[in-house]
Amino acid sequence: MIASPNCKLNIGLHVMRRRSDGYHDLETVFVPVPLCDELEINPAESFSFSQTGIAIDCNPEDNIVVRAYRLLQRECGNRLPEVEIRLHKNIPFGAGLGGGSSDAAFTLKMVDELYGLGLGSERLCTLAAKLGADCSFFIDNRPAFATGIGDRLTPLDSNPLSGHKLLMVKPDEAVSTAEAYGGITPREHRSDIAPCNLAEAVRRPVGEWRGMIVNDFETTVFARHPSLAAIKQTLYDAGALYAAMSGSGSTIYGIFEAGANVDLNLNCNIYSFNL
Repeated sequence: MIASPNCKLNIGLHVMRRRSDGYHDLETVFVPVPLCDELEINPAESFSFSQTGIAIDCNPEDNIVVRAYRLLQRECGNRLPEVEIRLHKNIPFGAGLGGGSSDAAFTLKMVDELYGLGLGSERLCTLAAKLGADCSFFIDNRPAFATGIGDRLTPLDSNPLSGHKLLMVKPDEAVSTAEAYGGITPREHRSDIAPCNLAEAVRRPVGEWRGMIVNDFETTVFARHPSLAAIKQTLYDAGALYAAMSGSGSTIYGIFEAGANVDLNLNCNIYSFNL
């Protein structure tokens, strides 16, 4: 069985409050984007995992794909048959794109289908949340307003990026989630910095989003990585209707009119999609 786990973008991100469990309550909008990894899972006599593409320096048992399979093993009382897993990474990590979370969620869905476990979307979402805050999004994989730690999802009626051109710029530098949260100040009352409810704001034309939809992480991350702020400005200079950092970074994206001819003179990985 072969699938193509896709990445996501965050449209806006509000850090609302710190929770007693050490996590933070958030508000954000997740949108799927067709930059994909390749994942193959097949029955096997013994378990094996291999990974190609973008290198990830970790022990195989620590890879989130393997952790997802082990989670299902425990869920099934270790009666789950062994598999061979092959992962080819195209989605950069430390990018705010949720590539690892997507790989994990697709692993859960694929093994569920492969062996007819019949877990259902709700149970898969619960399991996915144990692997990462945004993993649950990739179970249904459709635009959603997310709250809680990113695991409480309210589907949107449509994709707010449909009919636009999307450019995602990924510089060499990465931003860890811990670094992004290191200087953040949660703000539950935010009328001065985000004058419109996020779930309502994304329903407005994209050209109205600038100054209305904000990513709280930009303040602290841009202070430590001024090159990211410069990329955002470059996207606006090139005609973006809206530009922002995705998640905790370091990907900066710009949304343009459909058919826009955009020439970016940047020494970065640039991904372009017509949505």
